[in-house]
Amino acid sequence: MSGLFGDGQAIALLLFAGFLSNEVWRVLGLVIGGGIDESSEFLVWVRAVAAAILAGVIAQILISPPGALATVPDMVRYGAVAVGFAVFIVARRSVFAGVIAGELVVLAGKWWMG
Repeated sequence: MSGLFGDGQAIALLLFAGFLSNEVWRVLGLVIGGGIDESSEFLVWVRAVAAAILAGVIAQILISPPGALATVPDMVRYGAVAVGFAVFIVARRSVFAGVIAGELVVLAGKWWMG
């Protein structure tokens, strides 16, 4: 059974370092953020910063793609951004829907164009 799951100590370390240490901050954020008004200026600012960071990452990946993404033609990447933005607008500003749509376009374009 140890051959299937690898070293038990490594899994325990991964659970502790990757999951449990982050879970403390999630619970703390839930406790503290439970009473914050969603339309407050602070949360509007936080959402704006998160969107700006996502836009920066997308721009960096679009201009100089890393790894296997470099094999995807430029027009497929630019088209994925356009489709992702359109879905973002149509889906009532859902970042999740926009990102998923863009990813699907990249995958379909890579598969179709070879």
